[in-house]
Amino acid sequence: MDIIVALAVGIVLFAILGKVIALPFRILWALITNSIVGAVILWVINLFGAGIEITFFKALIVGIFGIPGVIVVLIAHMM
Repeated sequence: MDIIVALAVGIVLFAILGKVIALPFRILWALITNSIVGAVILWVINLFGAGIEITFFKALIVGIFGIPGVIVVLIAHMM
C-alpha cells in the first residue's frame, strides 16, 4: 500500500515539475513568435511608405504588446 501512495505522489510531483519547466519555454516561444509577427507587420506598414526602421527593440515592443505596440511604434515614429 505504501508503494502505491509513493508512486501516486511521485507521478503528481513529476506532473507539477513538468508544468513548471514548460511555462518559461511557452512564454519564450510566444515572445519569439510575436516578435516575428510584429516585424512582419512593421515591414508591411513600411511597404505603404511609413519609413519605420525595424530594429530588435521595436520588434520586441510589438512582440510583447501586439497590435497596440504597432500603434505605439507608429506614433513614436511620427513624432
